[in-house]
Amino acid sequence: MSTGSPGKPRRQRTTFVIKDGIMTHFAPPGPLGFGGAPLGNMFDVVDEETAAAALTAAWDSGVRYFDTAPHYGSGLSEHRFGNVLRRYERDDFVLSTKVGRMLRPDPSCPDNGPFVHGLPFRVESDYSYDAVMRSIEDSYQRLGLAQIDVAFVHDLAADQLGDAWEEQFEVARTGAFRALTTLRDQGVIKGWGLGVNLTEPCVRALEQADPDVFLLAGRYSLLNQPALDRLFPMCAERGVNVVVGGPYNSGLLAGGRTFEYSEASPEMVAKRDRIAAICARHGADIRSAALQFCAAHPVVAAIIPGAKRPEKVLENARLMTATVPAAVWQELKHERLIPADAPTPG
Repeated sequence: MSTGSPGKPRRQRTTFVIKDGIMTHFAPPGPLGFGGAPLGNMFDVVDEETAAAALTAAWDSGVRYFDTAPHYGSGLSEHRFGNVLRRYERDDFVLSTKVGRMLRPDPSCPDNGPFVHGLPFRVESDYSYDAVMRSIEDSYQRLGLAQIDVAFVHDLAADQLGDAWEEQFEVARTGAFRALTTLRDQGVIKGWGLGVNLTEPCVRALEQADPDVFLLAGRYSLLNQPALDRLFPMCAERGVNVVVGGPYNSGLLAGGRTFEYSEASPEMVAKRDRIAAICARHGADIRSAALQFCAAHPVVAAIIPGAKRPEKVLENARLMTATVPAAVWQELKHERLIPADAPTPG
């Protein structure tokens, strides 16, 4: 089954955005979204009341795009999303989840790092056609919802799969990609793509298949822009959107000490400090600059910073609209802290 000719779209592509509370399409600059990994008990436990309050705060602050995955807490994040999102009209928000990992019942609650105290399931990677079809059905059950807008093929990259990633990519190309293309063509989902931390699988997917949107974490930020040179121009040419995950680079841009979930190098900390000093000199918050920089690129449809607590959700919403003077962007480019050709707000 052909999944599209490399280099150009073979159809009118569906994109997604929220306007006046109604989902029509994604289009840049996209809305602030809500990423579901923290509510899968990422690194530490979030109680049910706090998780529900965080999702409710997101809704009340205007967020209408929600992303989750079976992997997050071995199904816990999907359950929590469904418990809250069922309160609202289904056509009023965009929901994405992921495929590529199957959950198998296991009362021993095996480790599923970095998630702790998840649900009693064993997580198994499986990018085959049948597994993806089953995964979508299982997500319906966990969410308690009958509609998923976007399905991302999860972690189909070397950082998660090591040297086996190319072999698994071929499994996905003939399995997961085919299954999701079928579901999209049938109108079951509105679009599909990859949810990864590296650009290479996205480039290959554009060359060999017909995705609609990517969720790319940590590869387009104030500190790190490897997506800018090749992937984003390819996306622009094909009319493919990008959701940016990890706009704070796992905490370094929000005042932490970790970059890509490890202790940040002295060089990266120094770069963060230089950016922060420029922001402070012009009366701006580096966190606002981090969020708004990601959203300014034309291919970016949404950004999904992580948040475990309602106060953090509300803070992200405030930071997204706070003023960042044009002089910040000018100085960051002059000091070569961001690329000269990187789009900036305004």
